[in-house]
Amino acid sequence: MSGAISPDASPTVPPPRWWQALYWLLPAIAYAGLIFYVSSQPNPLPILTTRMSDKLLHLVEYAAFVAVVTWGLSHVGLGLGRAARWAALFGSIYGATDEFHQRFVPHRSPEVADWVADTTGAALGALLAWLVLRRWMARASIRR
Repeated sequence: MSGAISPDASPTVPPPRWWQALYWLLPAIAYAGLIFYVSSQPNPLPILTTRMSDKLLHLVEYAAFVAVVTWGLSHVGLGLGRAARWAALFGSIYGATDEFHQRFVPHRSPEVADWVADTTGAALGALLAWLVLRRWMARASIRR
């Protein structure tokens, strides 16, 4: 058995690049699914919507969503600045498709003002994620 290679001697094969991207983007995909599910309800979160502005809820929802998207994209080779810009654009587009989707949900209607709140939240979420992740990455590089 001089030509045989033992199983222990073989190098480990890294997972495919798409698998790594899916791993890092899975939280964002789950969050997008949650947005879609809540948006499909005729009267989502009635306790919250009676106590605060739905525009504020849209802003916070999309700021958190885009922060998660930025975090995921920053780990798949885009770089933090590009990840934040792409995430903000994606958040705005997803907000527009969410408003369109509401046309087909009973007791819901699309509103341009909701999309503006989504887009504003997306921009704020991208900025906040960029600031936090930039500081975190800088600290991580100093510790190395």
